[in-house]
Amino acid sequence: MPLTIVFSALFFNGMNGFLNGYYLGYLAPEDTTGITINVVLGVALFFLGMYINQGTDSRLIALRKKQKGYQIPRGWLFDSISCPNHFGEIIEWIGFAIVAWSVPAVTFAVWTFCNLVPRALNHHDWYKENFEDYPKKRKAVLPKIW
Repeated sequence: MPLTIVFSALFFNGMNGFLNGYYLGYLAPEDTTGITINVVLGVALFFLGMYINQGTDSRLIALRKKQKGYQIPRGWLFDSISCPNHFGEIIEWIGFAIVAWSVPAVTFAVWTFCNLVPRALNHHDWYKENFEDYPKKRKAVLPKIW
């Protein structure tokens, strides 16, 4: 992995953590009531995304243990999309943005989307190039859309 990618990731995550932490620690209104519709919806989306992300990773790890080399993942969300792990992570950070309801959180959700969709498209294209029997109706990251 090139060092520019490592340093870019460190810089981005440092800035993201600082901006979200600063907002939540110093700028967020103090008179919040705690349980609001955006908190309930955001937390539900965050945990749904986490479930999808972790479930996908578990299935991919199990697939590697069954047979050496690359295989076409099948079943669960893999029937609809090539990268359910990216889809889950996008959902997670949209959930966080809804809970935090701040510019830094929304910025992070948008960045996550803009970072993971091209990666998912790249993975999807790789699967199609390397497997003749790759499912034709499977999308890259957003079920039935993209």
